[in-house]
Amino acid sequence: MFELVYSAILCGMLLGGETEVSHAYAVGYDLYRIRTDCETADEVFEVGLDKRSSLDSVQQALFAAELTGKRPVVVLVDTDGREGRFELRIRRAAARAGVEYRVYSKSFLIRWRMTSYLRDRVLLADAGNA
Repeated sequence: MFELVYSAILCGMLLGGETEVSHAYAVGYDLYRIRTDCETADEVFEVGLDKRSSLDSVQQALFAAELTGKRPVVVLVDTDGREGRFELRIRRAAARAGVEYRVYSKSFLIRWRMTSYLRDRVLLADAGNA
């Protein structure tokens, strides 16, 4: 699976947020845009896999927080069950910058998605009894 799939499961099913929210910013006369991986009412999440490509996660979370006024959070999806060199670097950089750091295993996210229908049935049953 790809990062976007894990991000969608995490954001939509666990955090109750919105994925791929676009934000504009200006540099001189030029207008640019970023997309956040996930946003809730008070937090902005940068989601990445435990790979080299996620080394800029702290910077991305901080910049998105600057644009939105929300609290930055870095989330890594653990694909191999251990903390490797990239996770260590990201975790320490996040701690140094005061950015919350979370890790979810890919298997947890997949199981959460696969069993969502069970939670939905319970919610529907509870709503019928209310």
